[in-house]
Amino acid sequence: MSTLVFVDGQEGTTGLRIHEMLAGRPDVEVLRIAPDRRKDAAERARLLNAADVAFLCLPDAAAREAAALVDNPRTCVIDASTAHRTLPGWAFGLPELAPAQRDQLRAAKRIANPGCHASAFILLLRPLVDSGLVPASLALNATSITGYSGGGKKMIEQYEAGGDPRLQSPRPYGLTLAHKHLPEMVAHTGLAQAPVFLPIVGNFYKGLAVSVPLHLNQLSPGATGAALQQALAERYAGERFVKVMPLSDPATLDEGFFDVQACNDSNRCELFVFANEHQVLLMSRLDNLGKGASGAAVQSMNVHLGLDEGLGL
Repeated sequence: MSTLVFVDGQEGTTGLRIHEMLAGRPDVEVLRIAPDRRKDAAERARLLNAADVAFLCLPDAAAREAAALVDNPRTCVIDASTAHRTLPGWAFGLPELAPAQRDQLRAAKRIANPGCHASAFILLLRPLVDSGLVPASLALNATSITGYSGGGKKMIEQYEAGGDPRLQSPRPYGLTLAHKHLPEMVAHTGLAQAPVFLPIVGNFYKGLAVSVPLHLNQLSPGATGAALQQALAERYAGERFVKVMPLSDPATLDEGFFDVQACNDSNRCELFVFANEHQVLLMSRLDNLGKGASGAAVQSMNVHLGLDEGLGL
């Protein structure tokens, strides 16, 4: 029998991409709401409760309202908003987070999809905090550069309309130091405090890279670039969608520049450690619409259903 899937918020960037990923799958039947009933709470509730898996691709407040409409105990809700990412009772939708995470996702009926910046940051830092190489108490800085698709329909339209010279250069934002991904970046790494986080949007459609600079003398004894790279490689050995690159990746150094878009059109996240005797630069890249959003949601669905994680990806 087919798995019944409903995407609440099917016209948004994440919802559209989920539809694309599911379109060719014979094991999935996608339930669709008529365009003129998209704001009809009763019709949305009917479809949400008819689904085996319901994706919420909505703003935070609307996602909370949608989740409250689900009373079918068999429906698994996967929320792509920020609303539930640190709440008890919601499994964090990052299968590679920890050894027991897949078991949690299989059992869960409420799954919170990670944010794009957060996924890249957490995959980079969690194993290093768990290993003790990076002290949980360490004060960190992190910078993330991302394509404009991460800003949703309004920002995409703004960039694609052209004519505004300000959009030609990178634009740092989140200057209130309260970016909405920060709570999950702390909760799911084990860090004691939020990093000073600077996100930057660039004039390209998609692709994302997070960088975290470290001084080796501020890390635990025995921490070297090689030790950090080894800890990441051991943690993600055998993972299909997380690839740890060689120490001070020679191919990147030969090129001279870091390609933010190299994981586009994939569900892959690549992790890098660049180091000298005194300093380390940790870097992580992914497709902000793939592993950073829709791909992660479909991967969590596959895990929950006990299917091949790569279906549709």
